[in-house]
Amino acid sequence: MKKKTLMKSMVAVVLLLSGILSACGKTAEQPPISASKEPNASASSKPAEEVNQEVKKEKIELNWFVSAPANTSLPDASKDFVLQMIQDKFNVDLKLTYMVAGGDYNTKLNTLLASTPPDMWVDRNADGGIKYAIDGLLADLTPFLSPETMPNYFKYWMTEELLGRYQVQGAFYRAPIPYAKQSYRIFYIRQDWLDNLKLKMPTTYEEYIEVLKAFTFNDPDQNGKPDTYGFSTSGGGANLGWDWPELAKNGVKFPSYFEDGKWVDGTMSENMTAVLDDVTKLIDMKVVDPDWYLNKSPQHIEKAIQGKVGVVMGQTIDFAFDNAPTSIQYRTKQIHPQAEWRPFTMVGDTPLANQSAPSAPFLFPKTVAEKNPEKVKRTIEILDWLASEEGYLLTHFGQEGKHYKMEGRTVTLNKEAYQNDILNQGNFLQIWSFFTQPIVQPEVYGLTVIDPNETDRDREIVKFLLKQPLNPYIGAPLLPPQDFDISAFRKRQNELFSKAIFDDKSGKNWMAYREELLTKYRAQELLDKYTEDLRAAGALK
Repeated sequence: MKKKTLMKSMVAVVLLLSGILSACGKTAEQPPISASKEPNASASSKPAEEVNQEVKKEKIELNWFVSAPANTSLPDASKDFVLQMIQDKFNVDLKLTYMVAGGDYNTKLNTLLASTPPDMWVDRNADGGIKYAIDGLLADLTPFLSPETMPNYFKYWMTEELLGRYQVQGAFYRAPIPYAKQSYRIFYIRQDWLDNLKLKMPTTYEEYIEVLKAFTFNDPDQNGKPDTYGFSTSGGGANLGWDWPELAKNGVKFPSYFEDGKWVDGTMSENMTAVLDDVTKLIDMKVVDPDWYLNKSPQHIEKAIQGKVGVVMGQTIDFAFDNAPTSIQYRTKQIHPQAEWRPFTMVGDTPLANQSAPSAPFLFPKTVAEKNPEKVKRTIEILDWLASEEGYLLTHFGQEGKHYKMEGRTVTLNKEAYQNDILNQGNFLQIWSFFTQPIVQPEVYGLTVIDPNETDRDREIVKFLLKQPLNPYIGAPLLPPQDFDISAFRKRQNELFSKAIFDDKSGKNWMAYREELLTKYRAQELLDKYTEDLRAAGALK
């Protein structure tokens, strides 16, 4: 990509309100190993002479820092065929440090950047790494990243126009990882609890409230103990979060939207008065997990799995699949065999998610690019391979001939081998798919996947999810004023939400709090700047 192409438009959408997650860091430091000897494990789509040229490159060490789903871990190097392939194919000694995205992830990253920066990282900060760019910490990617150096990335996942929108301060610092093309954000409920209490699936907010009461006070699991609650989420000890249905019920769309010719930051809406009123009413009724505010994600999901909570928000297509080992359905049934999680909505046709847009960027330190540009080049090569069909198949389905068979464009999974070699080894492909996302999207490559463990119930869930309305993607990049302190603004906003919930016990003071944010914390300047940018881009009339 030419630099002038990248200078055409502004930076991609900043995530406006992120949940605070928590996890323990995990590091896989493993010596280089020869490629796996399994059939087709090291097959390359490139001619043999090109592979030989790659192997002849000087061996280098690479250190990456990436996010990973909860309850995953890398196996011993001898069982990690992805690591083996990468190290053999690209002649590198790769050290992968991984953590669940969230507050601890960002804290660890900042610690690394202050001492020994990773050679590449996937950024999970709310601003998508913008502050790092402004502070001069990021490498200019113009000499490294283009359709020529990343042909698979551009062929299957990205456009030059979209990539150009990721620039910051008039320079090309960021590039988004391939992103999910569909959103699956929806609420899930314990159907078996409804059946036990002879209740129907709630379809309105009023019915939902009655269900929360019954789930809390009427012994839905029939164990004779008052040990269940209706709803839970994770506030991380810091924020309200976006899981509350009271947001959508009161017209606060996730996470931003157009209204009356303006761009609206959902959590700065005047409608937050009603949201806070409704949330505090629920808390006062004692139908919400009392630990919701202190929960660190995914603690609320773990409570649901243990049978303590009846309604939670799900984010992925397989969130409640029968045979997905990380799903809430699969894990709950290991403890409560009668458990049945079903997707539902209590807000009618109100969308609970946006059309998908580019998400987290992958970034490189300026110091690494200046002192050892080969590390950036080699990493770019590996990432592009991960974006290829070969890399995608290996990091999502395993080794051909062992974990799946390919007939034409159809992939048929061998679930037994997958269970033994991948799931039982920490479900480690969920980590290696950090670049092309753990969500399975074979249609990007024109592939069809046949999963013998997929059930009729799973297919019903997919049909339900695909029918759900989505808010439109706002269609243009947003960049805050150069000297605007997003972190200070959001921190104070979350403090005021907490004050409204725990001190005021209502939304009665929200408009006064909002005024403080608009003036003292300059939120009005932020909103005006975003609206101006959207008008300039033609996304807003």
